[in-house]
Amino acid sequence: MRIGTYYDGVEVHRNDKMIYARFLRPHQVLSTCRAAGGFRDDLGFLLNHQSCEPAGHMHRLAPEVWRDAEGYRRMICDPWDLPAEECAVLGTAANMHNAVFQTESFHELTVLAICTGGVESNAGRAGDPASIYETGEGFEKINKAADPKGPGTINTMLFINKPLTPGALTRTLVTATEAKTAALQELCVNSRYSDGLATGTGTDQIGVAACETGDPALTSAGKHAALGELIGRAVLKATKKTLALQNSLTPAGQCSAKIHLERFGLSRKTMQESICRHLTNGQAALLLDNFTVIERDPVTVAAVAAMVHLKDKFAWGVLPATCWGEVMGAYAAQTACAVSGDYTRMAGYREALAPLHGEYGNPAFTDLVCRALAMGFADKWQNKQGC
Repeated sequence: MRIGTYYDGVEVHRNDKMIYARFLRPHQVLSTCRAAGGFRDDLGFLLNHQSCEPAGHMHRLAPEVWRDAEGYRRMICDPWDLPAEECAVLGTAANMHNAVFQTESFHELTVLAICTGGVESNAGRAGDPASIYETGEGFEKINKAADPKGPGTINTMLFINKPLTPGALTRTLVTATEAKTAALQELCVNSRYSDGLATGTGTDQIGVAACETGDPALTSAGKHAALGELIGRAVLKATKKTLALQNSLTPAGQCSAKIHLERFGLSRKTMQESICRHLTNGQAALLLDNFTVIERDPVTVAAVAAMVHLKDKFAWGVLPATCWGEVMGAYAAQTACAVSGDYTRMAGYREALAPLHGEYGNPAFTDLVCRALAMGFADKWQNKQGC
């Protein structure tokens, strides 16, 4: 099915499990394709292909097919009579029906971003531990604990209606990657491999195509240039929209104390257990019956998010460890007040919750947050009638 024609230079189709762009005019392409990656000026197509389902899919293809990049490309292209040698291919488990087509323009300049994405299982932060090491003989495992937790890939196809210098074409990768990371930052996506916020996934891919119009080549794709702004806006919007479609990942959905705390080792079950340890049986039963409402209360989420962000500030060295007790005691008290609704208790909460010097680790931090939540919840209905 033909999706549309853009700037009279590229025609986009969606067939079965694939989206492909056919160049109506010559394009320079820079991509991460395993078979036709790098800088190319002899391609006629750029593809994004769903190779499997996101979960529980033991694919029927033999492992050697995956290792044979050229063979894999032919397998994808031949059924659709696409000339494999003219195609750059991106691969993913994301559903092509969840792709987002985002166009941004300024004067005569047009940028089209086509994004698919999933981050629930494979989101990671730059610098997270690696799981494999590549040698001349192939890949060997070096860290089983860092094995991929599941599928998850953000693929970006970017089309520009003007020619670019080789340097500017390369710079588009930097700008597009920054935009993708900004989208994940705005969605508060957690790394699955560390206690940091995610900057991407372990398998992200990109292909950029710039139309050879005969006009003077543009020389800049950074943030100060209009082209960089258009790339940034298109990729950021498309990334957020496709994650909403594929993972139901939305800003409103991320309004959750649990989600903010997950990267420090808490799950829904362990968070409930940690809070309930500080409550009476009756209070614990009431909390469990209303847990989702409580942990998604916007004022409570704001207080917990502040504690999480401050934890990051300490980890990054912005705040000195010597101030941990004062800072965390104050914001734990803020969290307790947010739950109880009684801000006259701030001083008492702060005194009760201030952590001892040296209690910096993730377990101590999550226990502090859960104690604050429990303390506030215990006081929420104290001496109140009609509840």
